[in-house]
Amino acid sequence: MAEQQKIKVEVAYALPEEQQIRALKVDLGTTVEQAIVLSGFLDHYADIELNKTNKVGIFGKLAKLDKVLQEGDRVEIYRPLQADPKEVRRKRAAEGKVMTKGAGSKAKVDSKD
Repeated sequence: MAEQQKIKVEVAYALPEEQQIRALKVDLGTTVEQAIVLSGFLDHYADIELNKTNKVGIFGKLAKLDKVLQEGDRVEIYRPLQADPKEVRRKRAAEGKVMTKGAGSKAKVDSKD
C-alpha cells in the first residue's frame, strides 16, 4: 500500500494583539477548509465562522474553501472589517476633512501672485 504524499502548508490567523501561524504537513489534495480544521484554529478561536463572517485566502488572494492546496501555500483567515472603507471616506468628505496620500504629510502648495 503506497503512503499518501504530504505537502507543507501554513495556516495564519491574526488578531490586533497577536498573530498565529501554524505549519502543517497535509495530504496532497487537502483543501483550504481541511487545512484550517487541521490547524486547530476553529477550536481555539470561537469567533471564526468560515461560512459566515470570515473570508479566507492564499497569500493575500481570496480563495474558496474547496480550493486544493499546493506545496508551500499559506492559508490566511481574514477577520471582518470593523468599518466599511467607502463609508469612512463618505463621512470624511461630508465633514470636509482632507484626505492625504502617503505617510500622512500634507502637500504644501506655494502660490505666486
